[in-house]
Amino acid sequence: MDASWEDFGWERLGHGTGRRRLPRWDATALLVAGPDGALLCDTGSSLREGVELRTQAEALLGRRVTHIALSHPHFDHVLGTAAFAGARVYGSEGVAELLRRGADGLYADAVAQGLPEADAAGSVDVLVAPDHEVRGELTVDLGGGREAVLVDMGAAHSGHDLAVLVPGPPALVFCGDLVEESGEPQAGPDARPARWPAALDRLLELGGEAALYVPGHGAVVDAAFVRAQREALAGRFGVS
Repeated sequence: MDASWEDFGWERLGHGTGRRRLPRWDATALLVAGPDGALLCDTGSSLREGVELRTQAEALLGRRVTHIALSHPHFDHVLGTAAFAGARVYGSEGVAELLRRGADGLYADAVAQGLPEADAAGSVDVLVAPDHEVRGELTVDLGGGREAVLVDMGAAHSGHDLAVLVPGPPALVFCGDLVEESGEPQAGPDARPARWPAALDRLLELGGEAALYVPGHGAVVDAAFVRAQREALAGRFGVS
């Protein structure tokens, strides 16, 4: 199952687990596979990227993605979801309603950031909102003892952040844009800066010192990086 991850431009992180850094915005998609199911965390910035991710995931695993987890409702992480027909889609509490009423804003943001208008319009026209909302924590069973724990992180980088813990060893924590490695963390109009450092404390509680932390943008990092980014955000926003 894992023989050709690198051939598709994916970074293998463990048995049945790997991630792809997508071009242009360097957004990450994480794939976690068990014998009975496969979870993809984030779906890219357009339907075109979503189709590419689906095609590669099916080639790697020999079967379909069954579950989608959306880390937060920004265009570069959610606009490819419609490519995964039949998958269960998870988001934090409130994301479904936000995406249903916020399609115009997603389109405008995507175009402003450089996505071609035709790609943005086509992706928004088929936008898929989560059909399963996470309140607190929810465990997804992928079979054979492989589980993923979806954790509603509340508002921090966005108004609706979700993290995913894949128990190890080593444990993996998919952070979304709560953690960024390839640039300074971005705080848009929906960010809640006062809550952001506490969200990173929660990530560290979930994963522990030995975990691999998969950021929304950039290279995989360790607990020390997350802790340093937490302190930098606290200083930047004047919170403890």
